[in-house]
Amino acid sequence: MAGTVLLEARPYRPFKSSEEYLYAMREDLAEWLNTLYPELLINVDNFMDRLDTGVALCKHANNVRKAAEEYLARRQARQKSMTRSMTTGLAGPILSMGNVHYLPAAKCGTFFARDNVSNFIAWCRNCLQIFECLLFETDDLIMRKNEKHVILCLLEVARRGAKFGMLAPMLVQMERQIDREIAADNKANGVSTQTQTETTQTISTGTENEEFDSDSEEDDNNGAILVYGPQNQIVTNDLKSLDEMVSYFIVIERRKHKKNVIIEKWG
Repeated sequence: MAGTVLLEARPYRPFKSSEEYLYAMREDLAEWLNTLYPELLINVDNFMDRLDTGVALCKHANNVRKAAEEYLARRQARQKSMTRSMTTGLAGPILSMGNVHYLPAAKCGTFFARDNVSNFIAWCRNCLQIFECLLFETDDLIMRKNEKHVILCLLEVARRGAKFGMLAPMLVQMERQIDREIAADNKANGVSTQTQTETTQTISTGTENEEFDSDSEEDDNNGAILVYGPQNQIVTNDLKSLDEMVSYFIVIERRKHKKNVIIEKWG
Protein backbone atom coordinates (compact mmCIF):
# COMPACT_ATOMS: atom_id res chain seq x y z
CA MET A 1 0.00 0.00 0.00
CA ALA A 2 2.90 2.33 -0.73
CA GLY A 3 2.30 5.73 -2.24
CA THR A 4 -0.52 8.17 -2.00
CA VAL A 5 -3.99 6.73 -1.61
CA LEU A 6 -7.02 8.97 -1.57
CA LEU A 7 -10.52 8.11 -0.46
CA GLU A 8 -13.13 10.61 -1.60
CA ALA A 9 -14.66 12.42 1.36
CA ARG A 10 -18.43 12.17 1.03
CA PRO A 11 -20.87 14.18 3.16
CA TYR A 12 -22.92 12.01 5.49
CA ARG A 13 -26.65 12.32 5.22
CA PRO A 14 -29.62 11.11 7.24
CA PHE A 15 -30.97 7.79 5.99
CA LYS A 16 -34.69 7.19 5.60
CA SER A 17 -34.60 3.38 5.60
CA SER A 18 -32.47 0.35 6.42
CA GLU A 19 -31.90 -0.13 2.69
CA GLU A 20 -30.23 3.28 2.50
CA TYR A 21 -28.00 2.41 5.47
CA LEU A 22 -27.06 -0.83 3.77
CA TYR A 23 -26.33 0.91 0.48
CA ALA A 24 -24.06 3.47 2.19
CA MET A 25 -22.11 0.71 3.95
CA ARG A 26 -21.76 -1.28 0.73
CA GLU A 27 -20.60 1.84 -1.10
CA ASP A 28 -17.96 2.54 1.54
CA LEU A 29 -16.70 -1.04 1.61
CA ALA A 30 -16.56 -1.19 -2.18
CA GLU A 31 -14.43 1.95 -2.33
CA TRP A 32 -12.18 0.59 0.43
CA LEU A 33 -11.66 -2.78 -1.29
CA ASN A 34 -11.12 -1.14 -4.66
CA THR A 35 -8.42 1.06 -3.12
CA LEU A 36 -6.67 -1.94 -1.56
CA TYR A 37 -7.11 -4.21 -4.58
CA PRO A 38 -7.57 -2.17 -7.80
CA GLU A 39 -7.55 -5.34 -9.88
CA LEU A 40 -10.78 -6.38 -8.15
CA LEU A 41 -12.73 -3.67 -10.04
CA ILE A 42 -15.40 -3.71 -7.36
CA ASN A 43 -18.13 -1.10 -6.98
CA VAL A 44 -21.43 -0.68 -5.20
CA ASP A 45 -23.35 -2.43 -7.99
CA ASN A 46 -21.19 -5.56 -8.43
CA PHE A 47 -20.22 -5.82 -4.75
CA MET A 48 -21.49 -9.33 -4.04
CA ASP A 49 -20.52 -10.61 -7.50
CA ARG A 50 -16.87 -9.70 -6.96
CA LEU A 51 -16.70 -11.41 -3.57
CA ASP A 52 -18.69 -14.60 -4.08
CA THR A 53 -15.72 -16.71 -5.18
CA GLY A 54 -14.08 -16.03 -1.80
CA VAL A 55 -10.75 -15.27 -3.47
CA ALA A 56 -10.64 -11.57 -2.53
CA LEU A 57 -11.80 -12.35 1.00
CA CYS A 58 -9.09 -14.96 1.61
CA LYS A 59 -6.45 -12.73 0.04
CA HIS A 60 -7.43 -9.94 2.43
CA ALA A 61 -7.35 -12.32 5.40
CA ASN A 62 -3.75 -13.21 4.57
CA ASN A 63 -2.90 -9.53 4.23
CA VAL A 64 -4.32 -8.88 7.70
CA ARG A 65 -2.07 -11.64 9.03
CA LYS A 66 0.92 -10.04 7.31
CA ALA A 67 0.00 -6.65 8.79
CA ALA A 68 -0.19 -8.24 12.26
CA GLU A 69 3.30 -9.68 11.84
CA GLU A 70 4.69 -6.33 10.73
CA TYR A 71 2.90 -4.55 13.57
CA LEU A 72 4.47 -6.74 16.24
CA ALA A 73 7.86 -6.57 14.51
CA ARG A 74 7.75 -2.76 14.55
CA ARG A 75 7.03 -2.69 18.26
CA GLN A 76 9.76 -5.20 19.00
CA ALA A 77 12.24 -3.26 16.87
CA ARG A 78 11.46 -0.12 18.89
CA GLN A 79 11.62 -2.16 22.10
CA LYS A 80 8.05 -1.26 22.94
CA SER A 81 6.41 -3.17 25.76
CA MET A 82 4.09 -5.96 24.69
CA THR A 83 0.96 -6.42 26.76
CA ARG A 84 -0.58 -9.85 27.06
CA SER A 85 -3.68 -8.71 25.18
CA MET A 86 -1.54 -7.75 22.17
CA THR A 87 0.20 -11.11 21.90
CA THR A 88 -2.65 -13.41 22.92
CA GLY A 89 -5.83 -11.39 22.61
CA LEU A 90 -5.66 -9.93 19.09
CA ALA A 91 -2.48 -10.75 17.19
CA GLY A 92 -1.88 -14.10 18.93
CA PRO A 93 -4.73 -16.10 17.36
CA ILE A 94 -3.98 -14.60 13.94
CA LEU A 95 -0.29 -15.48 14.03
CA SER A 96 -0.76 -18.87 15.69
CA MET A 97 -2.51 -20.14 12.57
CA GLY A 98 -1.10 -20.15 9.07
CA ASN A 99 -2.38 -18.38 6.02
CA VAL A 100 -5.89 -19.03 4.79
CA HIS A 101 -5.81 -21.63 2.04
CA TYR A 102 -7.89 -20.91 -1.04
CA LEU A 103 -8.12 -21.70 -4.73
CA PRO A 104 -7.33 -18.53 -6.75
CA ALA A 105 -9.00 -19.93 -9.86
CA ALA A 106 -12.33 -20.72 -8.17
CA LYS A 107 -15.38 -19.88 -10.26
CA CYS A 108 -18.65 -18.43 -9.01
CA GLY A 109 -21.10 -21.00 -7.69
CA THR A 110 -18.64 -23.90 -7.63
CA PHE A 111 -17.66 -26.09 -4.70
CA PHE A 112 -14.26 -24.39 -4.67
CA ALA A 113 -15.88 -20.97 -4.29
CA ARG A 114 -17.92 -22.29 -1.35
CA ASP A 115 -14.77 -23.74 0.17
CA ASN A 116 -12.96 -20.42 -0.16
CA VAL A 117 -15.80 -18.52 1.50
CA SER A 118 -16.07 -21.15 4.24
CA ASN A 119 -12.33 -20.84 4.94
CA PHE A 120 -12.66 -17.08 5.27
CA ILE A 121 -15.56 -17.40 7.71
CA ALA A 122 -13.59 -19.94 9.76
CA TRP A 123 -10.68 -17.47 9.85
CA CYS A 124 -12.97 -14.70 11.10
CA ARG A 125 -14.31 -17.01 13.80
CA ASN A 126 -11.07 -18.67 14.95
CA CYS A 127 -8.40 -16.05 14.30
CA LEU A 128 -10.25 -12.76 14.73
CA GLN A 129 -12.68 -14.31 17.24
CA ILE A 130 -15.55 -12.28 15.84
CA PHE A 131 -18.91 -12.78 17.53
CA GLU A 132 -21.25 -15.25 15.84
CA CYS A 133 -23.87 -12.52 15.50
CA LEU A 134 -21.44 -10.57 13.30
CA LEU A 135 -20.49 -13.50 11.08
CA PHE A 136 -22.27 -14.59 7.93
CA GLU A 137 -22.94 -18.01 6.48
CA THR A 138 -21.65 -19.28 3.15
CA ASP A 139 -25.08 -19.06 1.52
CA ASP A 140 -25.48 -15.47 2.71
CA LEU A 141 -22.86 -14.55 0.13
CA ILE A 142 -23.07 -17.35 -2.44
CA MET A 143 -26.87 -17.41 -2.63
CA ARG A 144 -27.36 -13.72 -1.70
CA LYS A 145 -29.45 -14.72 1.33
CA ASN A 146 -28.26 -12.02 3.73
CA GLU A 147 -26.20 -9.16 2.36
CA LYS A 148 -26.41 -7.27 5.66
CA HIS A 149 -24.52 -9.97 7.56
CA VAL A 150 -21.79 -10.01 4.91
CA ILE A 151 -21.39 -6.24 5.16
CA LEU A 152 -21.36 -6.16 8.98
CA CYS A 153 -18.74 -8.90 9.06
CA LEU A 154 -16.49 -7.09 6.58
CA LEU A 155 -16.76 -3.89 8.61
CA GLU A 156 -15.64 -5.80 11.71
CA VAL A 157 -12.73 -7.32 9.78
CA ALA A 158 -11.76 -3.81 8.67
CA ARG A 159 -11.79 -2.62 12.31
CA ARG A 160 -9.36 -5.37 13.29
CA GLY A 161 -7.06 -4.60 10.35
CA ALA A 162 -7.02 -0.92 11.31
CA LYS A 163 -5.54 -1.93 14.68
CA PHE A 164 -2.46 -3.08 12.77
CA GLY A 165 -2.23 0.10 10.68
CA MET A 166 -4.12 -1.11 7.59
CA LEU A 167 -6.22 1.25 5.53
CA ALA A 168 -9.75 1.46 6.93
CA PRO A 169 -13.09 2.27 5.28
CA MET A 170 -14.39 5.79 5.84
CA LEU A 171 -17.03 4.57 8.31
CA VAL A 172 -14.37 2.91 10.46
CA GLN A 173 -12.18 6.00 10.26
CA MET A 174 -15.14 8.06 11.44
CA GLU A 175 -15.62 5.70 14.38
CA ARG A 176 -12.01 6.12 15.37
CA GLN A 177 -12.20 9.90 14.96
CA ILE A 178 -15.18 9.94 17.32
CA ASP A 179 -13.33 7.65 19.74
CA ARG A 180 -10.31 9.97 19.75
CA GLU A 181 -12.49 12.98 20.50
CA ILE A 182 -14.32 11.12 23.28
CA ALA A 183 -10.99 9.93 24.71
CA ALA A 184 -9.61 13.48 24.61
CA ASP A 185 -12.68 14.82 26.41
CA ASN A 186 -12.53 12.04 28.99
CA LYS A 187 -8.84 12.65 29.58
CA ALA A 188 -9.47 16.35 30.09
CA ASN A 189 -12.18 15.48 32.61
CA GLY A 190 -10.10 12.84 34.38
CA VAL A 191 -12.29 9.97 33.16
CA SER A 192 -11.05 6.58 31.92
CA THR A 193 -9.90 6.94 28.32
CA GLN A 194 -10.99 3.51 27.10
CA THR A 195 -13.36 4.18 24.20
CA GLN A 196 -16.48 2.40 23.08
CA THR A 197 -14.69 0.74 20.17
CA GLU A 198 -11.80 -0.45 22.34
CA THR A 199 -14.22 -1.78 24.95
CA THR A 200 -16.04 -3.76 22.29
CA GLN A 201 -12.78 -5.04 20.84
CA THR A 202 -11.61 -6.13 24.29
CA ILE A 203 -14.74 -8.18 24.74
CA SER A 204 -14.87 -9.62 21.23
CA THR A 205 -11.27 -10.81 21.39
CA GLY A 206 -11.82 -12.64 24.64
CA THR A 207 -9.71 -10.39 26.84
CA GLU A 208 -12.36 -9.07 29.21
CA ASN A 209 -9.96 -8.89 32.14
CA GLU A 210 -7.07 -7.37 30.25
CA GLU A 211 -6.40 -3.83 29.15
CA PHE A 212 -6.71 -3.58 25.38
CA ASP A 213 -3.72 -1.96 23.75
CA SER A 214 -4.51 0.79 21.28
CA ASP A 215 -2.69 1.15 18.00
CA SER A 216 1.00 1.67 18.59
CA GLU A 217 1.27 4.36 15.95
CA GLU A 218 -0.74 6.68 18.19
CA ASP A 219 1.17 5.63 21.29
CA ASP A 220 4.50 6.33 19.64
CA ASN A 221 3.45 9.88 18.74
CA ASN A 222 2.28 10.93 22.19
CA GLY A 223 -1.39 10.74 21.32
CA ALA A 224 -1.18 12.63 18.03
CA ILE A 225 -4.03 12.00 15.63
CA LEU A 226 -2.85 9.85 12.76
CA VAL A 227 -4.63 8.50 9.71
CA TYR A 228 -5.19 4.74 9.79
CA GLY A 229 -3.69 3.81 6.46
CA PRO A 230 -1.60 5.90 4.04
CA GLN A 231 -0.64 9.25 5.51
CA ASN A 232 -2.11 11.33 2.66
CA GLN A 233 -5.55 9.80 2.96
CA ILE A 234 -8.45 12.24 3.29
CA VAL A 235 -10.53 11.88 6.43
CA THR A 236 -13.84 13.68 6.76
CA ASN A 237 -13.87 15.39 10.16
CA ASP A 238 -16.33 18.25 9.88
CA LEU A 239 -18.36 18.61 13.06
CA LYS A 240 -21.72 18.37 11.34
CA SER A 241 -20.85 14.96 9.89
CA LEU A 242 -19.56 13.78 13.26
CA ASP A 243 -22.76 14.84 14.97
CA GLU A 244 -24.84 13.01 12.41
CA MET A 245 -22.84 9.80 12.83
CA VAL A 246 -22.41 9.73 16.62
CA SER A 247 -25.84 8.33 17.43
CA TYR A 248 -25.57 5.68 14.73
CA PHE A 249 -22.21 4.36 15.94
CA ILE A 250 -23.23 4.42 19.60
CA VAL A 251 -26.23 2.25 18.76
CA ILE A 252 -23.98 -0.25 16.97
CA GLU A 253 -21.41 -0.38 19.76
CA ARG A 254 -24.03 -0.80 22.48
CA ARG A 255 -25.71 -3.61 20.57
CA LYS A 256 -22.38 -5.37 20.00
CA HIS A 257 -21.47 -4.89 23.65
CA LYS A 258 -24.58 -6.91 24.50
CA LYS A 259 -23.80 -9.44 21.76
CA ASN A 260 -26.78 -8.14 19.79
CA VAL A 261 -26.26 -6.09 16.66
CA ILE A 262 -29.90 -5.66 15.71
CA ILE A 263 -30.22 -1.97 14.98
CA GLU A 264 -33.65 -0.54 15.73
CA LYS A 265 -33.87 1.26 12.42
CA TRP A 266 -33.42 -2.05 10.64
CA GLY A 267 -36.30 -3.67 12.54
